Amino acid sequence: MNKRTLGDLDVSELGLGCMGMSAFYGPRDDGESIATIHRAIDLGVTLLDTSDMYGPHTNEQLVGRAIKDRRHKVVLATKFGIVFENNTRSINGRPEYVKRACDASLQRLGVDHIDLYYQHRVDPNTPIEDTVGAMADLVTAGKVRYLGLSEAAPDTIRRACKIHPITALQTEYSLWTRDPEDGLLATCRELNVGFVAYSPLGRGFLTGAFKTPDDLAPDDFRRTNPRFEGDNFTKNLALVDHITRLARDKSVSAGQLALAWVLARGNDIVPIPGTKRRRYLEDNAAAEAITLTPTELAAIDKIAPKGAASGERYAAAAMKSVNL
Repeated sequence: MNKRTLGDLDVSELGLGCMGMSAFYGPRDDGESIATIHRAIDLGVTLLDTSDMYGPHTNEQLVGRAIKDRRHKVVLATKFGIVFENNTRSINGRPEYVKRACDASLQRLGVDHIDLYYQHRVDPNTPIEDTVGAMADLVTAGKVRYLGLSEAAPDTIRRACKIHPITALQTEYSLWTRDPEDGLLATCRELNVGFVAYSPLGRGFLTGAFKTPDDLAPDDFRRTNPRFEGDNFTKNLALVDHITRLARDKSVSAGQLALAWVLARGNDIVPIPGTKRRRYLEDNAAAEAITLTPTELAAIDKIAPKGAASGERYAAAAMKSVNL
């Protein structure tokens, strides 16, 4: 697989999001998930993405088991900052917590360092300078190699970069979430911050896999995601039908077209499609070989312009934690 550079960190052109292997997207199958991670590594995928809140904690443990005998082949990324206690979700970016969270992640992952350590959400009650200062101490201590932020606004990124280089910003970006084009991508490029695009397949919707909400497992969190509910689902399904027709004309899958579009937005963008099944992984990996012509890109922009998706990308409570 080809390489791309996030700041000064070389990674594969496509990464693997591991969240759904342990949380949010229905039943777990740890055996298939580990086989999927191994297959990704065999295909040349180096960037593996997890977080301490996936599970919580169980996804880091799973990834740690999967890479135990092949640590040298992966760029390991994890995150801190979203805390679940007593059935309550909060954001914590306090310096003392940053260091405790890192030590706990290292133990669960079974490694002596994390390659890319993100603040998962910006803590509105802690100055970003204090949080990144603590993260920088982790670099000095050899526990972390590179630093990242997730869902951070341009001003926050600028302030963070004054404390320590930020290697990557991770934010949702896809054909139905084009918000980063409103200044965020430009800020990252100005500051040499790479861009990691999560949910590049629209949480699976853009693949055409879902025809009704009942196609989702009963405990799948997408059932409560605004874009998967009611009239929004129906309207977004029409958008996917258009994408599927364009993909059919090119003899590729809808998911591959959606990934190829994200890849075409710039060599500093690395999508991390998530899956827990090898067959979907291989379909996603094949998108790397797809080249979209200017005519095809214009056709895609026509059917999926900014704001094309119906509904917010998160429910109201979760949107409050996005740093705007």
